Amino acid sequence: MITIYVHEHGETNRAPKVDPAWLEPASDVRLWVDVVAPGPEEGRLLSDVFRFHPLSVEDALSAIHHPKIEAYPGYLYLILHGIDFDNRRGGFATRDVDFFLGRNSLVTVHDGHSRSIAALKAICEEHEHVLAEGPAALLHRIVDRMVDNYRPEIDALEDHIDELEEGAILGDRQDLIRHILNIKRDLASLRRVVLPQRDAVGRLARREFPQISDEITYRFRDVYDHFVRMSEEAILFQDRVTSILEAHLAAISNRLNVVMKVLTVISTIFLPLTVLTGMWGMNIPLPMFPGADAAQFWWVGGVMATIAAGMLTLFWWKRWM
Repeated sequence: MITIYVHEHGETNRAPKVDPAWLEPASDVRLWVDVVAPGPEEGRLLSDVFRFHPLSVEDALSAIHHPKIEAYPGYLYLILHGIDFDNRRGGFATRDVDFFLGRNSLVTVHDGHSRSIAALKAICEEHEHVLAEGPAALLHRIVDRMVDNYRPEIDALEDHIDELEEGAILGDRQDLIRHILNIKRDLASLRRVVLPQRDAVGRLARREFPQISDEITYRFRDVYDHFVRMSEEAILFQDRVTSILEAHLAAISNRLNVVMKVLTVISTIFLPLTVLTGMWGMNIPLPMFPGADAAQFWWVGGVMATIAAGMLTLFWWKRWM
């Protein structure tokens, strides 16, 4: 599906198709073409009407690519990723958006799930100045809104990490390792997307391309700062999760050591008791304690209790328990 917005003579309107005259060097028309779920027809529009390079068209029509920016004769090709948190899966869903930035035109290609572009469409239909500022300013608005959409998801991720830290301290979660590994996977996905985008937007903020004016460069510097903070937070979160995992494993090892110490004390105490019961349980004449036959049980029981008490006292004095 193709949506076309044209700003001409101070007004912004939707158009049914792209007029090739709008793309002429002498044209003062401002054009935004949004392509959703592109197919062969949309591919012909990019190749035949806009005359984009076949490699960039192929990338725009194919599956997800890593964020990047490439300069072609007459236009810039930019791939950025939007991150939506999928609560049903419990992880990040990455959706790429392709941008073709020309002298007076902006072409966006995506799968139809971009919240940023949907919001800008509604604003563009109500406010003429959005498209009147030019395609580079429109590109900045979309990218800036994409960055703003990351913040709630990163905050939710941080809250999840706080819950994991509390669970590791209290030791009341049996499935903590599974949650830690899941969040480590999400953080790896976040870093894999944010770091290349930071570099791509950084190039837009360094006046490398003629399509980006000085004024728009200053705006992209602010977006670049947001990406820098997000990349630093992703690294910090990964360090925190690693620390949580190490603390959890250390706590498990410590609890196991305590259990083993108790079992070792019990086994050590019962070792001499087992020897005594084995000796006095043999069916042969043995030395007798003073008293009648009935008193022998109490003598043996007293000796065993004395040995157990003495060993417990020794263990306590040695601080082994």
